[in-house]
Amino acid sequence: MIIAGVDEVGRGPLAGPVVACAIILFEDTTIYGIKDSKKLTPKAREELFPEILRAAIDWKIGCISNCLIDEINIREATFEAMRQAVLKLSPKPEHVFVDGFNIPGITIPQTCFIRGDETIQSIQAASIVAKVLRDRLMEFYDIMYPQYKFCQHKGYATREHIEIIKKIGPSQIHRKSFSPIKDIKKNR
Repeated sequence: MIIAGVDEVGRGPLAGPVVACAIILFEDTTIYGIKDSKKLTPKAREELFPEILRAAIDWKIGCISNCLIDEINIREATFEAMRQAVLKLSPKPEHVFVDGFNIPGITIPQTCFIRGDETIQSIQAASIVAKVLRDRLMEFYDIMYPQYKFCQHKGYATREHIEIIKKIGPSQIHRKSFSPIKDIKKNR
């Protein structure tokens, strides 16, 4: 049976996209050291990244911009990123393992796992691939918007990041519908 693991990263940040990965691993694959991307250092994720890709039959990404997140909300944006990733896979998976909740709008049978990124290898692999690619994108945005220091916090709501937004306002990649950004904009 062809099973795809799916996970997303970037639901919580104040800036940048939400990114989902869907991945089909070769059967009987064991990737040593793999775990939830949040429990790995950036260096460990980067080291696992090429190993994961070598162990994959196919993998795809869904990426939803901050503008669309503001338009449709983060929950719907997350589902859309996951749908995009799953529907691009080739071969088409016969079953999907999802971290958290079933993905609306796909007809492929699904099993959702609460904390699946802690126990299901294909979900862990998807989590790592999505995290590495989103972090690399935020590092690119750091070049475009160096004053926001995206390399340091990847868009998450650190104290320093919020202080920068208060001082100079949000960038083009900030999520204007998220607190505290909408509150900061209101008070400017």
